[in-house]
Amino acid sequence: MLLQARAITKRFGGLLAVDDVSSAIPAGQIKAIIGPNGAGKSTLFNVVSGLYAATSGSLLFEGEEITGLPMHAIARRGIARTFQTTSLFAHLTVLDNAMLGYRRHTASTLVDALLRTPRTRREERESRDAAHDALRFAGIDGLAHRIAGSIPQEAQKRLAIAIAVAAKPKLVLLDEPVAGVTAEETDAHAALIRAMADAGMTICLVEHKMNLVMGLADSIVVLHHGKKIAEGTPAQISADPAVIDAYLGVKAHV
Repeated sequence: MLLQARAITKRFGGLLAVDDVSSAIPAGQIKAIIGPNGAGKSTLFNVVSGLYAATSGSLLFEGEEITGLPMHAIARRGIARTFQTTSLFAHLTVLDNAMLGYRRHTASTLVDALLRTPRTRREERESRDAAHDALRFAGIDGLAHRIAGSIPQEAQKRLAIAIAVAAKPKLVLLDEPVAGVTAEETDAHAALIRAMADAGMTICLVEHKMNLVMGLADSIVVLHHGKKIAEGTPAQISADPAVIDAYLGVKAHV
């Protein structure tokens, strides 16, 4: 397994946000995490990515313990993520934002940057090339020199994915990647996510749009009040009485 979560629990004072959740993501698959608002989905993402420390439980990535590591250390191991609210450096160009995604592969220090050492110049070229490749992959290379805060919301969503792709990750965590986009744009983003998987990236996504989830996911985890209430294929989840009662309301279309 690429990632294993074992009995992950996260408390905020008296609030139990994630309650003893275990799951695993095989390399090369697309796994979705679904559930009502407040179910603990984004909190679980934040634990996996190192934004939050788990209260208890353990995380293994490629067989190595990563529990409690800071975000930058987890990113260097090959885990990238996007956020539900698109997080960009709005005053920088699209290209500059994408270049930051490659940062985990660089080793230049402040001294290197001040002296413009050969290492700094080489890594800048590598970062720029990786950023252009990622922007092309996301379909927005034509916006490379636009200020990130000035591009449409759908393009900002694509830029967030491009930043993750530029990091050359093994696992990408996508937190509501199509929130706020149209049905047509949702279909285009679904194709982009599928292309990421076809390119060798393992994907884990949190998403409320069930048509996208059912069409993309190899397996689905369902959270409710912080607990895992079901896990299985889209067909199994769409027919699970507990899931229908807690979240879907009616049998989902697969």
